[in-house]
Amino acid sequence: MATLSMVSVPIAPSSLSLSTRGRSSSVSFPAPKKGGIGHGGLRIECIRIGGVEIPNHKRVEYSLQYIHGIGRSRSRQILLDLNFDNKITKDLSEEEVITLRKEVGKYMIEGDLKRFNRVAIERLKEIRCYRGIRHKLGLPVRGQRTKNNCRTLKGKRASVAKKKSPSSQEE
Repeated sequence: MATLSMVSVPIAPSSLSLSTRGRSSSVSFPAPKKGGIGHGGLRIECIRIGGVEIPNHKRVEYSLQYIHGIGRSRSRQILLDLNFDNKITKDLSEEEVITLRKEVGKYMIEGDLKRFNRVAIERLKEIRCYRGIRHKLGLPVRGQRTKNNCRTLKGKRASVAKKKSPSSQEE
């Protein structure tokens, strides 16, 4: 089991804030471990696939869902196509990560998918069809009712001043 030692680094007094000038002028950082990957014993915590860092401590099926455009069914389909076990992401070998990147690269994900959707919505607005008008007005597009719900699209309720009764106006 590795032990963690501390390294003290002196700090110049001019860089200290007013409240710490009378106190000690050193800060402690954990000492770098020997034999780590990268510079100074740093470990890589996440795998980057499709321009997104997916979590290391979750199963691959759930880690892939962090990529925009890959949901539950598509992540399962990717694992079936590659004949992978649904193991924890950090346990993947380099070859498995490379093949996973290639398979994910076949799908429209992240920026390309967002751009495709944005262009489709702009086209609907431009031709001024019903769905485009609803998008432009910020109202629900798929036939939902607007009398009671859809607050996320319409925004916060605007208060309407109540009419005064005739008896209160006489006073």
